[in-house]
Parts: sequence; structure tokens; C-alpha cells
Amino acid sequence: MGADADRGMGAGLRVLLAAACGVSVANVYYAQPLLDQIGAGLHVGAGRLGLVTAVTQLGYLLGLVLIVPLGDLVSRRLLIIGQVLVAAAALTVVGFSGATVVFFVASAAVGIACVVVQVIVAYAAALSAPGQRGTVVGTVTSGVVIGILLARTASGFVADLLGWRAVYLMSAGLMLMLAIALGRLLPPDNTPRARVSYPALISSVLTLTASNRTFRVRSVLGLLMFGCFGAVWGAIALPLSAAPWHLSAGKIGLFGIAGAAGALGAGRAGRLADRGLAQIVSGIALVVLALSWAGTQAAPHSLPLLAIGVILLDFAGQALHVTSQHLIVGTDPAASSRLIGSYMVYYSVGTGSGAIAATSLYGLAGWGAVSALGAGLSALALLEWSTDRLRQRGQGQPPRRGPGPAAPSASTVSQSRQPAKEYP
Repeated sequence: MGADADRGMGAGLRVLLAAACGVSVANVYYAQPLLDQIGAGLHVGAGRLGLVTAVTQLGYLLGLVLIVPLGDLVSRRLLIIGQVLVAAAALTVVGFSGATVVFFVASAAVGIACVVVQVIVAYAAALSAPGQRGTVVGTVTSGVVIGILLARTASGFVADLLGWRAVYLMSAGLMLMLAIALGRLLPPDNTPRARVSYPALISSVLTLTASNRTFRVRSVLGLLMFGCFGAVWGAIALPLSAAPWHLSAGKIGLFGIAGAAGALGAGRAGRLADRGLAQIVSGIALVVLALSWAGTQAAPHSLPLLAIGVILLDFAGQALHVTSQHLIVGTDPAASSRLIGSYMVYYSVGTGSGAIAATSLYGLAGWGAVSALGAGLSALALLEWSTDRLRQRGQGQPPRRGPGPAAPSASTVSQSRQPAKEYP
């Protein structure tokens, strides 16, 4: 598959997939700088504002379980195009929604459709040569980071000029144009299809958690790390729109620019992972993630310190995210949809839970409590990674610096009583 992968994953295709990820993932984050406007427009109280982002994340979670694994059964190319079209329709409904229940149902549908991002990542990973997988995943993930960045910034400015509904209607048009471009430019997906039933596919998150140590450890790290993301980006609009700042949605969205560092972290981490340094990158990223809260906690009294904290958080988080995907896909590239989709279930749970917990804590005890939550989650992630590394060394398994031989496939591991081979 190597030669085909190299031909299929040229620079032009990588850029297209990165752009598709960016435009698609933006839909999940548009609401974050707009909480006050959406709440006022739909008469949603401050205590329930966390639901605005949590409902979309719930839809995303359902999509990860029910839709993404289908990429191992059917053509990922057709699945990608179909999901983009569904997202365009759901965004149109959100933009015209007049009732709260319609808004929430359509937002959940947007979340379900926008798991197309993970189908794209799995598509890219499966078509990549093993020695380039980290670089390719890093490039595509950079598109995700930039999409999140543009979502928070652009949605704030568009909402200031035209209102929050215009954000979703404009995005619906972008998704329709994206579907046309993908239909014309995506090459056929000729990777092998899985010989498993759909019920077995959608239960992959359970079987992989039980049998694949690489997946299990990396998923726990993803859960904790994305809990930090959910805490910051799900509630950051609340202290910034309050005294003493009273920032508009457009100005709050500017803090998304700090996330540009995340794109740099994703690309560089992928290249280092290809050189066998994924574990070293992970350790450094987790330390930086914990330190980032020293700046992030300053939101009520120092905007420069907040910006520094957000830069560090996004950089560290995306570096960890790329190395985790690199390692878990390496256990079985043919099962990339199941592996990526199941890993992202933990992401969705972490992000949604972090957002709900942060908005609730903010209402009870202010931003200091939100920062304490994030710092605690970061410390737990660092402890999990350190404990696992010590356990490996105690079992006499020195870390490998190179890619080494492939681990047993996810399908083989799930059907075997033999424990999963340790990851590098």
C-alpha cells in the first residue's frame, strides 16, 4: 500500500483534507464566543448556557459511535461527501430556528454530521505510508486547529455585524461548496474493508478499551486533556463579557488567534512522531499543559496573561492529540476509522463534560474554580502518562525510538486472548 499511499497523499490532497477539516470542525465551535447573544435570542438563562455547546458535543459523541466506524465498512469518500451535505442542511435549520428546542435538535444534528472530521483523519491516515503517517496526520490536524481558530474569531465578528444567525447560515453555504469540491477532487478510497458486523463496529470503543493498551492509555489522556479545552473554551466568554472587561463577541473571538500556536504544535509533533519521539513529545506537552493554567487563571484581571495561557494550552494539547492519533493508528492502520472514532469518543466526553462543569463552577465560585478544575485535570493526565511509563520500565520494556514493527491489529487483538503489544 506504500506506493499508492504516497501517490494518493500528495501535497495538494493534504491541503484539501486539512481545509475540509477546518471548515467542518468550525461548526462545533461557532457558539463559544456567542453565548450571550444566543442566550438572549433564545431566552436561555446563564445557568443553562453550557447546554449550547454541550448539545453539539453530545451530537458529536453520537456521531463518533454510530457514523465514524462506518468508514471501515463503506467508502470513506462517499461517507465524507454525504456528511458534509447533511451538515449544510442542519446548519440552515440552526440559522432559521425560532424555538429553543429546534435550535438544540438542529445543533445536535450539526454535531453528528461534523464527525466527518474524524472520517477525514482516518481516510488520510489509512492512505499514508507508515513513515509519513505522523506528518500527514499532523498536517490534517493543523487544519482542524486553524478551523477552531477561525471559528472563534470569525463568528464573533460576523455576529457583531449581522447577528449570530448569520454565522450559521454562512457556514451552511461554505459546507455546500465544500461538498462540491470534495466530490470532484477526492480520489477513490481503495483501502481494505473490514469483515465485521456493524454492531461490532459501534461497540469498538468498549472492545478497544478492554484489549488495546495503547488505545486505552491514549484515550484517558485525551479525555483529561480535552476536558481542559472544554473548560476554557466552553466558559471563557463568561468572564470576558463581565466586569471589568465587558468585551463584545468579536473581541472575545480574537482570543482564538492564540490558538494558532496549536497548529504549529500539531505539525511539528507529527514530524517528531515519525522519528520515534512520540512519547518524549507527549511528556513535554503534558508538562506545558499543566503550566498553562498559571496564565489562564488570570482571565478576570490580566488579558495578556490569559493570552499566554491559551497559547500554551493549545500548543500542548494539539501536540498531544497528534502523537496519540499517530500511536493508536499504528496498532492497525486498516482499522483507522474504528480507532480514531473510538478515541474521539473520549474527546467528546471530555470536551462536553469540561464545558458543563466549567459553566456551572463559574456560576457558583467564579473563574478561579474553573482554573482549579483545569489544573487538576492536567495534573491527572501527567500522572497517568508517568505511571504508564514507569509500569513499562518495571516490566522490562525499554521505549523504542524508531517506528519498529507494527503492533497486532485491533481486529486481531479483540478476537484473541493474548494481551496487546506495548506501544513505543
